[in-house]
Parts: sequence; structure tokens; C-alpha cells
Amino acid sequence: MKRNLISILILALLIVNVVLTAIMMFSVTSTSKKTAALVDNISSAIALELTDPNAASLSNAAAVPMDQIEVYSIPDSMTIPLKMGEDGKQHYCVVGVSLSINTKDKDYKTYGSDLSAQDSLIKSEVNSVISGYTLEEAQTDQEGMKAEILAGIQKLFGSQFVFAVNFSSIMYQ
Repeated sequence: MKRNLISILILALLIVNVVLTAIMMFSVTSTSKKTAALVDNISSAIALELTDPNAASLSNAAAVPMDQIEVYSIPDSMTIPLKMGEDGKQHYCVVGVSLSINTKDKDYKTYGSDLSAQDSLIKSEVNSVISGYTLEEAQTDQEGMKAEILAGIQKLFGSQFVFAVNFSSIMYQ
């Protein structure tokens, strides 16, 4: 009789175990689906942030062969005061700027052959863009600064013979 009672007890515990396992599996499965959906949403958001809104200018730079590129470096590095950040301190950016120029562009003969005459205009554009950034923004979004400077220079000349802006050196204080 004791063996029968122990067998019935083991059978009852086995059935309880199977029922609890089934309940646990259904609850974990629904949570797992919700977690998978959350991970999908996060990964799609990250993928959206990784795409560059200025991809057209980057593809334009890739389309110009190396033998058609001339690099014009602004002679002096520039010390630019940055916009006041949350810390309330004045920060500065010391930057050396160079421009990549397409020598086969139709406006190259008009503007590009001697950019030294427009140094002050180019420096002014660089200064106005960089001074609009705080220290944190400038450190995290250098590509955005380059894109803004490029757009300003292209607007200044009314041409796209300058197709890239490069920072030969950049330091923050």
C-alpha cells in the first residue's frame, strides 16, 4: 500500500510539474516575442541613425577620380570659440581645414585655380558654422560640421566644384 501511495504521489507531482512547465513556457514565449519585437525596433532605429543624410555628397566624392582632385589647404589653423555649453565655460576649437576640389568641374577655372583670394570668405564660413556648435556637439558630430561647411561654401561660390571639406587637424579645449 505504501508503494502505491508513493507512486500516486510521484504521478501527481509529475502532472503538477508538467502543468507548471507548460504555463511557464507560454509566459516565457509571449515575453520572448515582445523582447524580439523590441530588439527589432531598436535595431531598425540604429540602422536609421547610421545612414548619413549627406550620402549624396559622399557619393559625389567617391565619383571623382584621384587624378581629378586638387586639395587646397587653408594656410593657417583657425582658433574658433564654440557656443557656450551646459557647463557654462568657454571652449575653443583649433582646426586646420582643407578643401577637395574637382579639377574637371566647369567652375574650376573660374574659382578653383586660385582660392587664396577667397581665404577670408572661406574662413568666415568655417568660423560661422563651427561657432554654432557646443563642445559636446562638435566632438560627436564632426561629419555634420563638415557637411554644413561644405553646403555653405558651395552656396558661397554658387558651384559644386568643392566637393569635400576635410579637417587636417582638430583639437578642442
